[in-house]
Amino acid sequence: MDPINFLAEKTMWRHIYVWSGVWQGTGWGSVIYFAAFSGVSPEYHEAAIVDGATKLQRIMYIDIPFIMPTATILLIMNCGSILGVGFEKAFLLQNNLNLDVSEIISTYVYKVGLQQMDMSYSTAIRL
Repeated sequence: MDPINFLAEKTMWRHIYVWSGVWQGTGWGSVIYFAAFSGVSPEYHEAAIVDGATKLQRIMYIDIPFIMPTATILLIMNCGSILGVGFEKAFLLQNNLNLDVSEIISTYVYKVGLQQMDMSYSTAIRL
C-alpha cells in the first residue's frame, strides 16, 4: 500500500483538525469521568444485581444519573471555548499544500502582521 500524506490532502485537513482535538481532550475527560465513577457506591450495583438488573440497566439507572452533574459542569465549562479555533494547532498543521482550507483569521493576522510587517492592516483585520 502506498503511503498517504494526510497533511497534503485538502479534504483531510478539517478531519485531522477536529479529530486531533477530540483526541487531545480524551485523556483529561477520562480522568474526570473516572473520578466521577469512583463516587458511585458499590451497594447500588450490588442491590441492582440482587434485583436482577442487567449490565445495561445498571449503566442506565445507576451510573449515568451519578455522572450527570459532572457531565453538566464539563459542558458548561466547555461552552466558553466552543468558538475558539486555536491558533497554535491550526498554524502547526498548515503547509503550502493545504493553505486554502487551513487559513483562519488568527493565522492570517500573524502572516500579515509579523511576516509581511503590515501592522496597521493586521490590527484592522483582528478587530
